[in-house]
Amino acid sequence: IGMFFQDGLTGSAWGDWANYTDSPLRAFENELGVQAPAGFWDPAGFTADGDVANFKRRRSVELKHGRISMMATMGYITPEVVGKLPGYLSPSAGLKFADIPNGLAAISKVPSLGWAQIAAYFGFVEFS
Repeated sequence: IGMFFQDGLTGSAWGDWANYTDSPLRAFENELGVQAPAGFWDPAGFTADGDVANFKRRRSVELKHGRISMMATMGYITPEVVGKLPGYLSPSAGLKFADIPNGLAAISKVPSLGWAQIAAYFGFVEFS
């Protein structure tokens, strides 16, 4: 619905983009991914200040989160297709990998110390 109420910065409903020469959005007009007819599209206004460093950080974070999402999707699909690892997830509890269901049902089956190890690994990857 935003396309019906344009302010001239993302289209030509009420103005021409060429007239906005002092706009901070001009800093990102030639970035990779900017396409006609929308041009640089930022409906939430995250780049309204024109800060190039913040723009580059947000772009790299978006790529990283997209890659993590793709890996998570593969982590959901792969056990269904190729099977699960042999052996024990928790030898002390007698819990095998094959005993863990896929998807959200796994949340209640994995021991809390296992989730703590996963969270610690995520923290290590995020902050290193």
